[in-house]
Amino acid sequence: MDIPVRRRQQKLRIEAGAEVLQALADPDVVEVMLNPDGRLWVEACGQGMVEIGRMTPLNAEALIGTVADSLGIVATRETPIVEGEFPLDGSRFEGLLPPVVSGPAFTIRKRPQRIFTLAEYVRQGVLDRQQRERIACAISAYENLLIVGGTGSGKTTLTNAVIDGIAAVHPEDRLVIIEDTAEIQCRSENAVILRSTVDVSMERLLRATMRLRPDRIVVGEVRGAEALALLKAWNTGHPGGVATVHANSAQAGMVRLEQLIAESGSAKDMRPLIAEAIDLVLFIARENGQRRLKELITVDGFEQGSFRIGALDELVH
Repeated sequence: MDIPVRRRQQKLRIEAGAEVLQALADPDVVEVMLNPDGRLWVEACGQGMVEIGRMTPLNAEALIGTVADSLGIVATRETPIVEGEFPLDGSRFEGLLPPVVSGPAFTIRKRPQRIFTLAEYVRQGVLDRQQRERIACAISAYENLLIVGGTGSGKTTLTNAVIDGIAAVHPEDRLVIIEDTAEIQCRSENAVILRSTVDVSMERLLRATMRLRPDRIVVGEVRGAEALALLKAWNTGHPGGVATVHANSAQAGMVRLEQLIAESGSAKDMRPLIAEAIDLVLFIARENGQRRLKELITVDGFEQGSFRIGALDELVH
């Protein structure tokens, strides 16, 4: 580590303070949050949110500025949003400055500390055995999986579990993984991880992926024009992929893909393309602090203006 980086990290530790550093070191903590009123909160696995202390506006603004500096940008009133990797551990960082908030605020979404397997998910009650078997069949059969859920629902950890299943069943597969921050974990020996930047979009990375000889393409979170590029890639000789999207039900995830494609400027009806590309949709949600797979549906085609959905009633909770 060079001297400027080491000094920046030392500065960041001082600005973060003991409460934040302790929370980042706690394996049970998944998120650290500062509200504009200066109150610090953490969320731990299965425990909900707990207040842990306070941070002064001066410290918070300095911390956000240091993170911005590490990302090669400047945080000002004109550019008050800072997002990217937290320099200390690579967690996802979102910082906000006035005037978009009344006081400095940030959220640090910690990187998963370890990979939960599908078998562990069954033991924890996140999946039932039938759901696990259906997902395992999809992995073996090179089906494309869309993982749907809200913020903090566990989409990334479920994605990591699916990737772990891929590595176990098809260790010979070459994976190309695209994300904006370092959240996805992969133990496959043959994998390339690409990360978007301010200057290089996920859509551009997806185009580059076609020249990297992937067997499977994984996208950490689809939220822009890359939706269309991903579906085309999955439909042109690269099956067996995984992607996540924000939505509040399995079918709402499909609608969200339609919206993202429309926002990219395409005027064509892309529902047939979506139906051809996606085989299985998993909707994960959090209720009373517990994550559960609430829906698991198959997409069997598109006809008469609507998706043909395999309800899998016995698997829907």
